Amino acid sequence: MNGSRRLSPQEIADILRERIRVGDLRAGDRLPTQAELAEEFGVERGTVRQALRALQEDGLLTNVSKGSPPRIAVPTPTRGAPQTTMVGLSPRLTEAFAASHVRVDVVCHTSETLMLALGEPLRLIHEGSIHPKSIDVRILLPSRDIHLAFPVLVEGRGDDEDPVHKRWLEMRNAQAQVLRHNLQALRSTHGIDVQVTFRALPFTPPVKLYLLNGDEALIGYYVLTEREEEWESQTLEMYDALGSQSLLFSFVKQAGQRDAAFVEESQKWFDALWETITTDLTLS
Repeated sequence: MNGSRRLSPQEIADILRERIRVGDLRAGDRLPTQAELAEEFGVERGTVRQALRALQEDGLLTNVSKGSPPRIAVPTPTRGAPQTTMVGLSPRLTEAFAASHVRVDVVCHTSETLMLALGEPLRLIHEGSIHPKSIDVRILLPSRDIHLAFPVLVEGRGDDEDPVHKRWLEMRNAQAQVLRHNLQALRSTHGIDVQVTFRALPFTPPVKLYLLNGDEALIGYYVLTEREEEWESQTLEMYDALGSQSLLFSFVKQAGQRDAAFVEESQKWFDALWETITTDLTLS
């Protein structure tokens, strides 16, 4: 194509990238074989493989190095700007629950936002719009037996009778029980194989993490603020985080090598916690 000069992997990748951009290659199309591409561009197969890997890292190809020609990747829907957990989580869960086998792993401080965000996918299941065969939800929550980093009284951490801790524990248990009940009800109403499991963390998580079907990770920071709340005829002055207002940042495997690595490492981190230092959690 360039006389006697051999094309570099980057040049070949740029040519294929342009074919994808203008629509000569469309989402789902198979590329020619590596041998055919090597012949077209007058290069060795190793040069073609490097070009294909570059396109895969950009999220433009799938099934590279699986024995058959790769396909043009279906574009990942844009996630846009980060949204608060209350706004952004429900549509991501709804998409995840459209799969046949749903797996959701969560690290959070309480399950309040998760409980509320599940309302839409549960509604779609009940109306028959989506039909998962199985749902496996694993949730890591702080243990009742630790001194929480937050919420805490502004004036000292308190003791076992600390009203802030008692308030948090009541919320943790009540919200988790409602979440578990709503999901497990799908067994009798729709015959779905549902598993909902909780384990207790020996520390206060500084972030919330949602892992959806091993394909997407959503992470948000708990940002502390000083606030007051009335509880059992008391005014509690505390340092707390409003988790529903945390911005969620989305990482999707199909978006490229960087996002894929983040999703995979987040899943490894969750699995390691689940299998090692966490303990059984009793909702009482």
